[in-house]
Amino acid sequence: MKKTIFLLVVLFTTSKAFSQTFNLQQMLTGNKLAQVPAADAQPMQDGNKKGIIIKNNVWLTGTDFSYGTIEVDIRGRNEFLHSFPGIAFHAADTSKNYDVVYFRPFNFRHADTNRRKWSVQYCSLPDYSYERLRKEFTGQFESEILPDPKPEDWIHARIVISKDSIKVYVNGMDKPSLVTKNLQSRSNGQIGLWADLTTADFANLSIKKDD
Repeated sequence: MKKTIFLLVVLFTTSKAFSQTFNLQQMLTGNKLAQVPAADAQPMQDGNKKGIIIKNNVWLTGTDFSYGTIEVDIRGRNEFLHSFPGIAFHAADTSKNYDVVYFRPFNFRHADTNRRKWSVQYCSLPDYSYERLRKEFTGQFESEILPDPKPEDWIHARIVISKDSIKVYVNGMDKPSLVTKNLQSRSNGQIGLWADLTTADFANLSIKKDD
């Protein structure tokens, strides 16, 4: 009987998802963030948001992610066509072989209702760029965020990545702002803070890996 209870305890504890919170400032000073040229990452703090500001993409070193949930606070800029903050994942390299969920803050409250539908985007590079997805799969891989955040405000993103789907929840909403199928056959890879040659702030990053 004791052996049975012990085995049940072991099975229960080992089946839990692994969760980790990252101190981005400590990672920056400890050289645990790999910066692409022109990233120019710097520490930043805004109230309880203690993180980093970047001007291009940076990548977490020594972190391999398969499936699970990525949560992070993000602040882009209300600059038309010049703010694309997000999270890259399943990266085979740091150039153009990864998936990414990113935001277009300048579209959050745009007067053009079509542009508001382009507020959050999922794409998988290099095969499925946003241009191809918008042309061939209109409205399936980008969406409006409701309620719409202010373009200059912080947003909290929760990205749930499974083998079959990508779900993006914004600011604690129960209903996802975006639900798409997973386009890529890659099942794991590096994680990056993504800004695509624009400026963005990141704080309170946590990753929960599924078994």
